[in-house]
Amino acid sequence: MSFCEGPVLEETGGFTPDELQELWSLLQPKDSVSPVQSGDSVSPVQYSRDSVSPNSGSEGSSRAVYTDRERRLRRKESNRLSAQRSRWRKKRHHEELKDQVNRLKTENEELKNRLGSALHYCHVVRSHNEMLRSESTALRARLSDLYIILFSMQSQ
Repeated sequence: MSFCEGPVLEETGGFTPDELQELWSLLQPKDSVSPVQSGDSVSPVQYSRDSVSPNSGSEGSSRAVYTDRERRLRRKESNRLSAQRSRWRKKRHHEELKDQVNRLKTENEELKNRLGSALHYCHVVRSHNEMLRSESTALRARLSDLYIILFSMQSQ
């Protein structure tokens, strides 16, 4: 069942014919084709022949104008919704990127701290190794002196 067939209240969600006419007039641009009233209700596809372009010869062509117009309106609404979804996806992607930046900054700080600790530990180990090498050199020199004393005592 199309928009224009059947009881008006059943297909329009409970709108009265006057409410439908008011809604329809809000959707119509000021220079557009105006619907013709038939009785108490307004049919969106019935147009007066004066309001249709002078080159159209029948009501069928006015229906084609309505169909083109309906397609344009649907396409416009579809484009609007598509743009809205696109903006939402872009916003969500931007938020995800901001979250990722924050996570990476935190990870970077942790890695810097670990690197600093590792470098400090490396410095401590090198200093300790240098001290041990110096101590080893001193002990070898002392041991060498003790061997010399021992040999001199044995030779006497």
